[in-house]
Amino acid sequence: MEAVGNTTHREPWNKGKIVGQKAPFKPKDIWALRVRLQMEGRIRELALLNLGIDSKLRGCDLVALKVRDVCHGDQVATRAIVMQHKTQRPVQFEITATTREALQTWIKHAELKPDNFLFPSRIHDSPHLGTRQYARILGHWVDELGLDRADYGTHSIRRTKATLIYRRTKNLRAVQLLLGHAKLESTVRYLGIEVDDALEISEQTEI
Repeated sequence: MEAVGNTTHREPWNKGKIVGQKAPFKPKDIWALRVRLQMEGRIRELALLNLGIDSKLRGCDLVALKVRDVCHGDQVATRAIVMQHKTQRPVQFEITATTREALQTWIKHAELKPDNFLFPSRIHDSPHLGTRQYARILGHWVDELGLDRADYGTHSIRRTKATLIYRRTKNLRAVQLLLGHAKLESTVRYLGIEVDDALEISEQTEI
């Protein structure tokens, strides 16, 4: 017979937390943040922000990148291919000129070698920036932009460019490839496009 008194009560992980899909950043917010980081000489953060936007990678994949993943010799590549940790599927992304410049500056400043992690951790026990550290950095960005932390998370960076591409092209298959999703349905849910499109149609419909 089991002793009821020994049962350990575990609270749900999301108790007291607001969960759900995080909003993508607006282009004006990204530009405002870039200007701030540039003016304040926050080289690592600027490289992290720009590469996060361009790559559309999950936080765990972004922080684990090595210099050789984005560089050909001494130069930052225009494109990169990364194996995703969650799906074990390769995903390809473009590295824009703005991001290449930020990465080149950071790599030179930090004196990073090809086998080094692109974003080394400042905590001795971790070889590279952790996802929680990344989330804290993003939280500070949200604060600096005067936005609500409850609305944004690391997936906001991943969703930003993908959402913009879909809104401009309506090419769902292209966004699926860019995000590295195995199923189109996953991309639909991730972007929340059915809801967004319905609201857009509703706003344009006058009675």
